[in-house]
Amino acid sequence: MRAEGVDLSLERDSGRPTGVMFLERRTADISRAFYYRQGSAGSGISRADLEQPLADGARILHLTGITPALSAHALDAVAFAAEMAAASGMMVSLDVNFRSKLWTREAARAVLAPLTRHAAVVIASDDELDLLSRRPRGADAAGAIAAELLERGVRDVVVKLGARGADAYTEDGMSHVDAVSVEAVDTVGAGDAFVAGYLSALLDGGDVAVRLRRGAVLGAFAVSTAGDWEGLPRRDEVGLLESLAPGGTDR
Repeated sequence: MRAEGVDLSLERDSGRPTGVMFLERRTADISRAFYYRQGSAGSGISRADLEQPLADGARILHLTGITPALSAHALDAVAFAAEMAAASGMMVSLDVNFRSKLWTREAARAVLAPLTRHAAVVIASDDELDLLSRRPRGADAAGAIAAELLERGVRDVVVKLGARGADAYTEDGMSHVDAVSVEAVDTVGAGDAFVAGYLSALLDGGDVAVRLRRGAVLGAFAVSTAGDWEGLPRRDEVGLLESLAPGGTDR
């Protein structure tokens, strides 16, 4: 992490272990995750841990649905961070990232749906979007749920569709990008890679089409290399696959 330029000036917890996740590749097509996060240092995160980092400022606060599932402390910290960041004018991004081994869908919905009132960008897989609404899941539910989120003040509602690409709903309508055609080696981390591409393009001032296209490119890097982040490109390498990326469509 230090080699990647990540700030490691963190507090250490002498009484809790580091959380661990094991990923078993059972077959070429099936992977199973095992979480050992209960009582971990990360699950003990609190408001006090976040006050100074939030005060230091950033352009985006990115949250996922995994953190509030770890403990009551972590849930409170996430809610606090979202509220404080939004109040200070910082952009809040929320990726649903539902993990059924950590909590139930109803528990996730009760926490994540209220968080969206602080979010400018909401990202979910097509089978997670209903966790942000009381609307039932269905083939035609995405547009209705996206409209509901836009009414709450969300600016970008991004729906990851896996091999079918992704959709983005904004006040200007819906845009779609197809997935980049590559040979899939390892699909773990593809969703996070897509989010990284989308948010980095947003920080660069790119429009929705550019954001979706870069998300698709980084997702393609992730699935066509082994590991969940090791194959991701540096900025000067994005062009290696960008020529294969579809231009996207507006609807």
